[in-house]
Amino acid sequence: MDWFSTPDGPEEKEVPAAPLLVSELSAIIGDLLDDPRLQDVRVRGEVTNYKHHGSGHRYFSLSEKGGGSTAAVIKCVMWRSDADRLAFRPGEGMEVVVTGSVTLYAPHGAYQFRVRSMEKAGLGEKYLLVEKWKKELAAEGLFSAERKRDLPAFPLRIGVVTSETGAVIHDIRNVISRRFPVGIVISPTAVQGEEAHGEIARAIRRLSGLVDVVIVARGGGSFEDLFPFNHPDVVRAIASCPVPVVSAIGHEVDVTLADLAADIRAPTPSAAAELVVPDRNILFLQLAELRDLMGAALLGRLAWAKEEVAGLRDRLRPRRLAAKIGERQQFTADLSDRLDRALATRLDRERLLLAEMRTALEGRSPLAVLARGYCVAEKDGNVVKGTGMLAEKDRLRLRFYDGSSQVIVERVDHDGNV
Repeated sequence: MDWFSTPDGPEEKEVPAAPLLVSELSAIIGDLLDDPRLQDVRVRGEVTNYKHHGSGHRYFSLSEKGGGSTAAVIKCVMWRSDADRLAFRPGEGMEVVVTGSVTLYAPHGAYQFRVRSMEKAGLGEKYLLVEKWKKELAAEGLFSAERKRDLPAFPLRIGVVTSETGAVIHDIRNVISRRFPVGIVISPTAVQGEEAHGEIARAIRRLSGLVDVVIVARGGGSFEDLFPFNHPDVVRAIASCPVPVVSAIGHEVDVTLADLAADIRAPTPSAAAELVVPDRNILFLQLAELRDLMGAALLGRLAWAKEEVAGLRDRLRPRRLAAKIGERQQFTADLSDRLDRALATRLDRERLLLAEMRTALEGRSPLAVLARGYCVAEKDGNVVKGTGMLAEKDRLRLRFYDGSSQVIVERVDHDGNV
């Protein structure tokens, strides 16, 4: 601190600090801009002074919508790595919502807003609405894999739901006429706009009972352009369609709720046309292969039949047939002789057995006993086994081996006198 004299006495004066360098001041400002409130923020405004640089970067300003000459303006930059992900092309006066951070551009000593993503104003609400619809329709089972149907192999008529003035219908016609010409029934409809979803749903229902398969298609577009295909009316019309539905909406990266409800999703309208009809050139090749296989099988069958016929012819030659007959006759004669000898032997054995049985039976026969001089006395039909069964004057029947005779019982004494 320097001292110097004044009429009133010495006065103390503070010497100013050393000046900052520009870079130092920029660093301080940069530190201040690192405030979390200035990072990852969403800003809504109107695009002005839009410039698409040859390097791919995008430069523009964002101003208050309808603010006139007094509107606040902030300069913005969007690097190519982020700009390549844009789903639409920004333009002058377009109202957008950007997400990014406030940064300092030191060479110009100015702050700017570095944009990492951009969407059309109002799309945020539509994204949320689509998510809400998606949950509700999924709960109804309209997206389940179990209700997906296979495409018919050879459809006779194909229904197409699209704009009748766009390039889509021409692409589908060209593909079908080249691959497998069949009838095409066009159900025209608007494919974008506030009321498009109702037209699309009605166009799908108009095809009921007229076609074998339906293609719902439109060319590429932004999320907002494709928004009608997320509407529940369109999803339910696809789910209730009595025939399979193929969706070909937007580009391959675009997925709408209509795609989830369709039986099959195709990346492009041309790909959808290829899915619904077979390729006749491939069919011709397959038919040629089948014809060759059938021809080879027929030739093989004929060769086998020739071999069979040749074998039969050899077996049916007169000389060989006579020899075979002679062999069979000799075999039959030998068999007959063996049967005759076996039968004679069996008869002799049976005769001998019968003779032995006859001798045994005759030895045990009562008649044989009677033939030796015995007889059997019967009283009243019962055999008399002892004198105790007899009384005087009883009539007995005496049975001999050659007949019978009747006698009367008389009492005799011990000396034999009557």
